[in-house]
Amino acid sequence: MAWYWPVMGGALIGLAAGGYLLLLGRVAGISGLIAAATGVARNAARDLAAWFLIGLLCGSAIAMRLRGMPDLQVPGSWPLLVAGGLLVGYGTRLGSGCTSGHGVCGLARLSPRSMVATGVFMACGAATVWVVRHLLGGAA
Repeated sequence: MAWYWPVMGGALIGLAAGGYLLLLGRVAGISGLIAAATGVARNAARDLAAWFLIGLLCGSAIAMRLRGMPDLQVPGSWPLLVAGGLLVGYGTRLGSGCTSGHGVCGLARLSPRSMVATGVFMACGAATVWVVRHLLGGAA
């Protein structure tokens, strides 16, 4: 993968999150947008969230069309992946946001809550990788 693809992806994420905040005054955290679009969140702009998510999916489809489908290898089983996804979703609701909301938008706004949440995300991620690689003998 050429170096500029991740840079372009990060720049587009920042542009979209910044535009959403500047133009609409809302934080573009994906878990919050999904909650708003599905009606789980109260007092949320359901249509705006749905259009933002549709734009996100369309952008991904365009990138795959231009770049091609990445070669992904997922070593886990489907039940393990579903259990992991449910745990991530529960943690996201428990932490009042996900990495995109806290890490991208919250850190840019210098939010103390997002600084703590992002630090916890990073520490838990590092601990998980260490446990899987060194204690459970997972993939390197």
